[in-house]
Amino acid sequence: MFQTGGLIVFCGLLALSSPLNLVPSPSDLAGQLTGALSNGLLSGGLLDTVKNLPLVDILKTDGDTSGGLVGKLLQQVINPLNGLTGIEITKPKLLELGLVPSEDGHRLYVNIPLSWDINLRVPIVKLRLLKLSVKLNATVEILPKKDEDGLHLVLGDCSQAPASLEVTLPDGPQTFLIQGLINSVTNTLSKAVPKMLLGQVCSTVNGILSNLDVTLVQRIVDQLIPEKDLIVNV
Repeated sequence: MFQTGGLIVFCGLLALSSPLNLVPSPSDLAGQLTGALSNGLLSGGLLDTVKNLPLVDILKTDGDTSGGLVGKLLQQVINPLNGLTGIEITKPKLLELGLVPSEDGHRLYVNIPLSWDINLRVPIVKLRLLKLSVKLNATVEILPKKDEDGLHLVLGDCSQAPASLEVTLPDGPQTFLIQGLINSVTNTLSKAVPKMLLGQVCSTVNGILSNLDVTLVQRIVDQLIPEKDLIVNV
């Protein structure tokens, strides 16, 4: 009994004296950063902003000034009886964020993907209900910065962040008129929607970064931005 108890005590002492590897891996750090950004964007009301986008106003403005066949198509769809007043945005989602270091190792790029559906009725096809799927990808740049208060992560030029928008028709035949409408909607929304959403995305992400734990920031900078060129404010 004594030998058994002594063995247990001895093993316990060995376990206590063994060093524990508590340093998170780069993938863990990336997950913590993207998780904080996702939670902050959701709690900041980004999906409500998506759902309340003024799509009717956007499409009407473009439709009134478009020429050619596409312009005529948009005017038939939008103008008579305010055809698009019943437009509805449904199922807004923030998809999984992506995080990659730049090739030179000086910064991080965060890809912020959003998706939503648009329901609208098209007068030229007997008020057929069209369900369009929209995907928007915006990429923001994160840089390390050092000042008298310590090390921080900050955004790059977020107002000019690259963004791509895609509109598709998941169900139903892709007729010539419908495809023309989809192309016009895509072109119009691509010019307006990213600008409308980037303002909120930039301000929200900036707020999240400014409130990150200092230890987490240091680890992210050390492990995920190895060739950092610190922005120094004095």
